[in-house]
Amino acid sequence: MKKISDLFFRTGRKRTLSRALFFGAIATVGVISNAFSLSSKADAQTPPPPIVNNTEIDSYAQAVLAMEPARQNAFEEIKKLMGNGEIPNIVCNDSNSINGLPRKAQDIAVNYCNHAQKIVEDNGLKFEQFNKITIELQNNTILKRQVYNTLLRLQQPPEPR
Repeated sequence: MKKISDLFFRTGRKRTLSRALFFGAIATVGVISNAFSLSSKADAQTPPPPIVNNTEIDSYAQAVLAMEPARQNAFEEIKKLMGNGEIPNIVCNDSNSINGLPRKAQDIAVNYCNHAQKIVEDNGLKFEQFNKITIELQNNTILKRQVYNTLLRLQQPPEPR
């Protein structure tokens, strides 16, 4: 399996890598901000077969939560480097999203993306599956609700025994 960095080093090494920073933000913000815009389905509709099982949903949510502090740190560091300039969306598996960052910001983004890939894999998902779930969340309100509820559950303190 290719590492994220392998995708980018072919077309300009670090320059191409850096803008890949914020796919985690897209996942996190998308899941949380859209969770309340769930549409109700008619009683007669049959739900489509699940694309993601409960284990994958748990792994996805755990990875998103584990990535978030590093994503925020990377974003703040890049924001300081960019000054008042607008920070473009940075997607780890899209080399085109990296091209406009300053060199130091590219290094920060590359480090974040490599760290994010490790987090995803440590949580039992392949990076491709993580991205597939992220894309599916944009249009699948059932999955969105499941991931949102899982994120809430994982952030609850354990109940005393």
